[in-house]
Amino acid sequence: MHCLNQKTMYPTLLFCHSLLRWFVLGSLLYSIYVAYKGYSLQLPFTKKDNLVRHWTATIAHIQLIFGILIYVQSPIVRYFWKNFKEAIQNLDAAFFGVLHIVLMLTAIVLITIGSALAKRKPADRDKFKTMLFWFSIALIIIFIAIPWPFSFLANRPYIR
Repeated sequence: MHCLNQKTMYPTLLFCHSLLRWFVLGSLLYSIYVAYKGYSLQLPFTKKDNLVRHWTATIAHIQLIFGILIYVQSPIVRYFWKNFKEAIQNLDAAFFGVLHIVLMLTAIVLITIGSALAKRKPADRDKFKTMLFWFSIALIIIFIAIPWPFSFLANRPYIR
């Protein structure tokens, strides 16, 4: 027996993805703050700092899983790929069919690279600097790729 049928699974996944966005943004902003503070004040890279780095990447990866599940079920994405020549002209369909997923995958890759590189740096200041650089670039990309209510690319409510 399935807990969620096809009609309820997509909206549930969409709601979780929408809600989890705030955890991704919060953890990234906090990581960037920790990295900036640690780098500029030349603080030691503590176990807590390492956990912040690790959980930021983990939360981003969980969000990625939800995003992929939504992508393969999305009626907008299905329309986009079935009617590519027509749909590519539709900014909303093109955004969710290509732009959103490409930018978000890029951001997750940057977070993953930044996390892995920071973990392996021998010097504490280099760990902070690496996190600061890679996570900041990822955050900028994520801000562009989120369908904010005020976005000209595609707009959605803050929570769906």
